This record gives sequence, structure tokens and C-alpha cells, in this order.
Amino acid sequence: MLKPFFIAMSTLLLSACTSIGVEVANLPAKFSSNQKIADVVYQPNPQQKLDIYIPQHASRQSLPVVVFFYGGRWESGSKEMYAFLGDKLADRGFVAVIADYRKYPEVRFPVFVEDAAKAIAWVSDHIAEYGGNPDKLFVAGHSAGAHIGALVTADKRYLSALGKSNQIIKGFAGLSGPYDFVPQAEDLKKIFAPPENYPQMQVTTFIDGSEPPMLLLWGDADTEVWRRNLDLLTQKIQQTGGVVETKIYPGVGHVGILANQAWFVPGQATALEDLSTFFNKY
Repeated sequence: MLKPFFIAMSTLLLSACTSIGVEVANLPAKFSSNQKIADVVYQPNPQQKLDIYIPQHASRQSLPVVVFFYGGRWESGSKEMYAFLGDKLADRGFVAVIADYRKYPEVRFPVFVEDAAKAIAWVSDHIAEYGGNPDKLFVAGHSAGAHIGALVTADKRYLSALGKSNQIIKGFAGLSGPYDFVPQAEDLKKIFAPPENYPQMQVTTFIDGSEPPMLLLWGDADTEVWRRNLDLLTQKIQQTGGVVETKIYPGVGHVGILANQAWFVPGQATALEDLSTFFNKY
């Protein structure tokens, strides 16, 4: 009888009216033995900060690193909302980095992707100071954050502009990412305008088989981001000889694929477990 309640709570967790749900989800992180270092500056803008979660028994070891970019339609969200995720990644032995980035209407494409590249470059240069191994640096994201992370992973220009190779990223995991779409809503048209620029925001444009391995996750109850995004990106990677794995969760929606990782939600999607297994291969 409780399962429908838990599922409803997971749906509310990361939606627009979520302040209570987010507080509930983040309660364990407040009492966690993992270490959190908040508001680390990677660039001078107030939105260019990140939080670092270090496993409690790290002892300054050289641990694998996951840089996570949250979603929010390229318009909303904050790293503070995802303390539960940073803490859970730390529980799995990763040094977790949750990064903020500038959003619309302050900026438009490609500025938020450039911010993500700057955060990743900063992590590559500095994460050893926090017990992380820069040679085992992984990127993950949900929704718009998956789009952003996938673009930095696939389009070599973003990290190249910072004197880095995209090969510093050892693997990417995307949860419900809009990797190949044409903006239809008016706000999205403004974010990615002009139309002739659209190929530059489609991850498939930049797939050539040399990109880091990718794990693409999606729930078949997702009505926000259609499965074609996963399928088109998967097909392009396979056609070019790249490395890709996919998993589709039955009955899981766009928010649920991530919100189901909260402590009070019974497991439907095993996204973090699957992400951890994938990254640990590399």
C-alpha cells in the first residue's frame, strides 16, 4: 500500500514545487559521515561553483571521480538540491562533484556547456587535492545536465579551448538526456537560437567513434524526453565504432529515474548502481 505513496513522492522530488521533497531527500546527507566541501569556486561568476563529496574512509586516497550536472531545462536547478546524490556516490567510493552552471535567461547556448567544460577542467587540475584520481574522471548528468555533459564529452572543442583533451573523461553516463532534438517550445528556441545553430547542440553531430565510453539510461514512462534521443545517439556511436551501453527501466518516468535514488523510495530504477558498475570498468 505504501508503494504508490513513495512513487508519488519521487515524482514530486525534483519537480517545480519540491522544496519539501528535496529537504526530505537530503536529510541523510546532513548526517552523513562523508565529507562535503561546499561552494568551491571554479570560475568567478556566482553560478560557477561546485560541491565536493568525499567518502568517509578516503584518507586522501586516489579515488575515482564523478562530475555530475543536474537538469532543469537549462533554466533552473542548483547543486544544493542534489546533496542526496553526491552523498550516495561517495557511499559508492567516488569523489563526487556536483557543479552549478549559468542558465537561461542569464545566458544562452553554448555558455552553459562552456561552464561545464570549465568545471571539468578545474576538477582535472585540482581533484587530487581532495583525494580524487584525475586519471579516473567520469561525467554524468540528468536531463538537460545529461545533454550538457554529453556535449562536453563528444564535442572536442569545449575542453580543447581550455587546453584539455576530451580523453580526460574516461566515461559518461546520461540519465534521460535530450541528445538529439529540435527545439519546439518558444523558450527552447530562444535558448538555442538561431535554427542554423541547432546541429551544434545535438550530441550526435560530434560522434566519430573516438569519444569516451557512454552509458545511456532511460525510463519507458518518460514523457519529457523521448526514447529517440537514446536510440539516435546509440546508433551513431555503434555506426562509428564507439563504445556504448544502454538500459531502459520499465515504468520509470523522467524525474523518477533520478528521484528513485532517494532513501525513502523503493528501488525501481537502479541508475546509480548501473552507473557505478559501468564506471568501475574503466
